Amino acid sequence: MKVAVIMGSASDKGQLTGCIDILKEYGVDVAVRALSAHRAHGALAEFVEECNNDGTDVIITAAGMAAALPGVVASMTILPVIGVPVKGSTLDGMDALFSIVQMPPGIPVATVAINGGKNAAWLALEIMAIKYPELKAKLLAYRKEMEASCLKVNDDIKAEFN
Repeated sequence: MKVAVIMGSASDKGQLTGCIDILKEYGVDVAVRALSAHRAHGALAEFVEECNNDGTDVIITAAGMAAALPGVVASMTILPVIGVPVKGSTLDGMDALFSIVQMPPGIPVATVAINGGKNAAWLALEIMAIKYPELKAKLLAYRKEMEASCLKVNDDIKAEFN
């Protein structure tokens, strides 16, 4: 099980730390890079080609502002690409969200919420669970834990107010 995580710049690192932690917690091999689609396109192309040939299952990308990175990566692979729009200083991440979600037909990028790095990890795990039964079992167990926690809170609220 392998995921590549590519950030457009080091400033995106904070949005991906939780993502990387979740993937590693589930036993996923994670290759992390900081490669700008605009400033390091040659190295980016080399890394995506490496991903195309080394057993990588999913690529997660994070970028702000023009957020070309997810689309550029998607244009170089048929691996699932998940885009994480990162909140910038001017348009609060809406510019990145629109850039990532508005891909041309045939070059899709799955898109999570602005600063949604953790959900990118969960989505990658769900995609990989199709291929890896042990991952599917872990995710189903985690969902049961979430349900139990939610029902416990419900019981506490009912006891407090009823």
